[in-house]
Amino acid sequence: MENRGRNPSFLSLFTIASTKVFEFSEERFEDCKPKIVFTCNDVKRGAKVIGLKDIVDAALVESPNNGVPVDVCLTYANQTSLKRENTKWTEGRDIWWQDVVPKYPSTCDAVWVDAEDPLFLLYTSGSTGKPKAVMHTTKGYMVYTTTTFKYAFDYKPSDIYWCTADCGWITGHSYVTYGPLLNGASCLIIEGAPTYPDAGRCWDIVDKYKVSIFYTAPTLVRSLM
Repeated sequence: MENRGRNPSFLSLFTIASTKVFEFSEERFEDCKPKIVFTCNDVKRGAKVIGLKDIVDAALVESPNNGVPVDVCLTYANQTSLKRENTKWTEGRDIWWQDVVPKYPSTCDAVWVDAEDPLFLLYTSGSTGKPKAVMHTTKGYMVYTTTTFKYAFDYKPSDIYWCTADCGWITGHSYVTYGPLLNGASCLIIEGAPTYPDAGRCWDIVDKYKVSIFYTAPTLVRSLM
């Protein structure tokens, strides 16, 4: 990947908050050379508990050997899955999200960047070989997701929107995160699997939170049949 002298701000942060972390390795640190890593101590995927921080820690141990030391691991404490006191911890590197983020303002001024400045790296699934990093730049991607979300879903301010995609896939990036937020949408995000503890979970959630726009995939629909 070539940066060509453009603003490398996206390279200073690396977020790991997805079930796709199973594919994660220290090589991804080599690609983006982060100074800070965001992750969560544990998450649940259906009945299965996924130790996100354990997977990240293994990569953090190896990354200095490849010339990419990471200074800070900012960790969100998901205490419904794993208590803080039971989380493996490296003093001087690891910091709890809940201990520092609430101390800062919830809003900030926008930072203007060039249209072709990098926005994020997203990896292919690896089903056809080694996962490959795809770099998305700022303007084209954000204009695309803003516009397609607004018109494809016909979003209105009164709507409650829910996309069941994993945040770690491109659909999750586009229609869980960027598209809805750029339109100021009220959106729902859940932890776990849409079919756990039973196949009626989606409809229970729709009813409970008054979801008016429900975006899902054929895979989920087939799993309910």
